[in-house]
Formats: sequence, C-alpha cells, structure tokens
Amino acid sequence: MKWLYLVPGLGFVAIAGVFFFALRQEAKSPEAPLPSALIGKPAPKLELAALDRGFQGFGPRELASGHVTVVNVFASWCVPCHSEAPVLATLAGRGDFALYGLVQKDSPQKIRGFFAENGNPFQRVALDADGRASIEWGVYGVPETFVVDGRGIVRARIVGEITPEVRDRQLLPAVEAARAL
Repeated sequence: MKWLYLVPGLGFVAIAGVFFFALRQEAKSPEAPLPSALIGKPAPKLELAALDRGFQGFGPRELASGHVTVVNVFASWCVPCHSEAPVLATLAGRGDFALYGLVQKDSPQKIRGFFAENGNPFQRVALDADGRASIEWGVYGVPETFVVDGRGIVRARIVGEITPEVRDRQLLPAVEAARAL
C-alpha cells in the first residue's frame, strides 16, 4: 500500500521529463519559423490606407501587380525596427521587388520622426492604427516581414529583425524563389 504514495510523484517526474525534453528540442532550433496560415495563400484582401497625404497605401491590386513585394510591419516604438532600418535601406530602390511598409499601432507624426532619424526605404507606407490589419496578416509582433509573389500569394514570413544575415540567408532567397514562380 505504501507504493500508492509513490504514484503521484512518479507521474509528476514523468510529465516534467516530457516538458523538459520538449523545451530542449525547441531550444535546438531557435530559428525555426513560426507557423503562418498565409503561406501559399493570397495576401489579406485589405485596402490599407496611406500613412498620410505624403504616402500611398496598398491593397490586393498592388500586391498582385506582377512584381514581388516585401511587406515589412514596423512601428516607431519598436527597438528592433530602429536596428533593422539601415538594413532595409540597403534594399531601397531595388528593381527586383517592391518594398512596402505597414505601420502597426502608431501615429503619422511618430513615423515621420522615425523616418527623419532612420530614412524611409519604402515605396508605399500604410497605417494600421488599430492593429486589425496586422491580425489579418497573422502578425505576432513587430517587426515581421512577408514576401508576396507577383500574383499576391504570400510566399514567406520572417519574424523578427532583418539583420544583414537574415537579409542574405532568408529574405533575398525568399524573394528569388517568389520571382521564380
């Protein structure tokens, strides 16, 4: 009968072991992408309003206009967004894809300050003031970047800051793959 007192303890040790093993497996591949329901599907059918009169917004028509588009979701309050700005600047004006910005939960005044400090690499900048468009895109947090092919199909999602390494190993290969479709 005394062995019955060991059953709860052994059960706890077994469950703790399973969780420990699962966490160690996840830690081995920290760059594993978060799943995205949009990969291989059309970009959300949203007409995104321009940041203000000095910019152009975008929607399904622009995303399916025959060229690859990189959509970067960012905000002025996002520290990694400031860090990735110089890397995004290296992508400005490239002829092989369009670079669009989607401002999440921010104001035009603060974004103008962000651009004054960091430059504006984007051809179009849309404002998602309440975060609803970001939800449609499946954004977990800023920054996030999406590669959309010339037919408006989402082909890749990059979560986190675009560093030179991420640009070279993930973003540009995803653009090339989308161009090949």
